[in-house]
Amino acid sequence: MRKRFSGGLAASLPILALGIFIPGIHAVAQQEVVVHNFNNNGKDGYAPYAGVISDASGNLYGTTVRGGTYNYGAVFELSPKTGGGWTEKILHSFNSNGTDGYYPYGALVIDTANNLYGTTYYGGFYNEGTAFELSPKAGAGWIERILYNFNASGTDGYYPHAGMIADAFGNLYGTTVGGRGIVFELSPIGGGNWTEKALYNFQGGTDAWQPNAGLIFDPAGNLYGTTTAGGHNTACYQNAGLGCGTVFELSPAGGGIWTEKVLYEFAGGADGYFPFSSLVLDVSGNLYGTTPYGGGNTTCLNVGISAGCGIVFELTPSTQGGWREKVLHNFNFDNGKDGTIPYGGLIRDASGNLYGTTESTGFNFAYGYGTVFELSFTTGKWAEKILHNFGNTGKGGDAPAASMIMDAIGNLYGTAGGGAYGDGIVFEVIP
Repeated sequence: MRKRFSGGLAASLPILALGIFIPGIHAVAQQEVVVHNFNNNGKDGYAPYAGVISDASGNLYGTTVRGGTYNYGAVFELSPKTGGGWTEKILHSFNSNGTDGYYPYGALVIDTANNLYGTTYYGGFYNEGTAFELSPKAGAGWIERILYNFNASGTDGYYPHAGMIADAFGNLYGTTVGGRGIVFELSPIGGGNWTEKALYNFQGGTDAWQPNAGLIFDPAGNLYGTTTAGGHNTACYQNAGLGCGTVFELSPAGGGIWTEKVLYEFAGGADGYFPFSSLVLDVSGNLYGTTPYGGGNTTCLNVGISAGCGIVFELTPSTQGGWREKVLHNFNFDNGKDGTIPYGGLIRDASGNLYGTTESTGFNFAYGYGTVFELSFTTGKWAEKILHNFGNTGKGGDAPAASMIMDAIGNLYGTAGGGAYGDGIVFEVIP
């Protein structure tokens, strides 16, 4: 009945959910390689929104929001070829036929049998999103199964924007953003059937709400995530009472009950605001994440962005209770030397270095196409290094907005827009 996922509870952590071990590699010089150019040709997917994942053989899997046979999105596989290069295969084309889901914004998760699991923002029986499974068929091909149809019934969630994570027993966990949003659990119950349970319904107002990102686990089974709204600080919505966003924790309390705690409320200034991506956890229990706006550098005001160019933050549990935020890096509109607007989340290697992407660069907002960056803790402080500047030359990509993954020798993989056809790419950045 229960399907086992790679890595147990650790499978939900961003650096391990992909079957990839991340060593402590400190990059020096980087080279970008376009692994695949998506093409709006009626067959290929295009417009990749989420990042990619990997199986134990090094094949990459991901989703595109558009393209495929019906132009409602696709699931793709990229396999390395002997001697170099990659081969793409479309595993499933989504269809707005009233039963299938469509527009998959979230990343995938894979189990040890190479079954893939994900969500679609729309579609299904109620046209309010689905959770799906893709399984390899004996011989060739893949078969899709809808595990759950979300329904705006007043108790259920709808419009799942992020992907899911899995525990050691094959249960899946995710968020929906429709309304105020929920955290849900999907559990296999035998006979190929699954049951859904809303673990927490966000309340709106000063509570956390609108979780656009996915979740992570800690070793004790607590869930952590971010919301783009909520909290007591209302400066971000012109005092409309919506708050500037939060970091929250959900803890199992026994008897199937989960309790929510807001760990941090963003204030809308130097501490960042509107966190849009998931978190990463270190072995000491500290949380790391990004906000695309806010921070101490207000140079982005000159190009029409609300105060601040975005930050990388750390949340540390206090011995007196509560959590303390520390800004590790303020992104800066700084003549091409730094990136701005980090929509994607972070990954962390075994040495504690952090890696992420920014959607724009500081050289010129109209022509700034994003970066890959590294943050390293040296000599008592965090230092940023730009590993790659996207140039939108017609060959490289632009505006990366998702988290990356890293392989065992330090190569980074992610998705971006642009490329040879202007329909998006999968890229590799090589030390």
